[in-house]
Amino acid sequence: MAGPVGLAAGLDKDGIALDAWGRMGFGFIEVGTVTPRPQAGNPKPRLFRLKSERAIINRMGFNNAGVDALANRLRKHRELDRAVVPIGVNIGKNRDTPLEKAHEDYGICTRKVATLADYLVVNVSSPNTPGLRSLQDREPLQRILGAVRQNAPHLSVFLKLSPDLSEDALGDAIAVAVESELTGLICTNTTLERPGTTGRLNEAGGLSGAPLTDIAKPKIKHVIEATRNRMAVIAVGGVDSVEKGVELIEAGADAIQLYSGFVYGGPALVSKLDIAARRALSQR
Repeated sequence: MAGPVGLAAGLDKDGIALDAWGRMGFGFIEVGTVTPRPQAGNPKPRLFRLKSERAIINRMGFNNAGVDALANRLRKHRELDRAVVPIGVNIGKNRDTPLEKAHEDYGICTRKVATLADYLVVNVSSPNTPGLRSLQDREPLQRILGAVRQNAPHLSVFLKLSPDLSEDALGDAIAVAVESELTGLICTNTTLERPGTTGRLNEAGGLSGAPLTDIAKPKIKHVIEATRNRMAVIAVGGVDSVEKGVELIEAGADAIQLYSGFVYGGPALVSKLDIAARRALSQR
């Protein structure tokens, strides 16, 4: 990483603004979620801002141009030597791929970007693809991580976890990640809960932003304690201020990512967080 503050997946699904993010101060960027085949995603409207709560509800549904389009864009970016900060690729399955064949989709995506990405993120935690979260269970997760490892044995791989997992389910996912010798965990994705919100309560989708903090923070701290010294932890979920970001770094997170916090706080928040996070890491 060029810095401890990264762009979370979802804002640049197809890697169309790769040059811009590093200039805004991000130390690493994560594109995707990308799927083997292009797909339109869920019907619009599918993204809603809750401005007073500084939150977002989305049910995008992995809308993206497909892994081949992303691979071509990444290849051109590398050939022009414009990769200033590390680029991660967040991978998922197509909506119409049966759950029992999901590992094949993750294997395809891995194979096509393995030489172009600095790291991969396995997304089995989005709430917006039917059944996807069941892939966090031990057996399907083992198959998926096995397919990823087979196609990219030397690439750094992270697993992104849901904030809605029970303690037992979270423990199983962590155990599989350790057994699979992953580089680390990204905690957390969006939530189906609606803590501290009054608007758009009937809108389906994942909630991100400030209200996610109270759900995500204890899960992040649990993951840090459960994996200490065994793998890296990237904290994301409700980080919309310097104070929240620093608290997670001081708790043991190795880096933090922004999505909704960036939407509401802009590049100024990125630069402030970068300075504070670097200071917190140096004092650990």
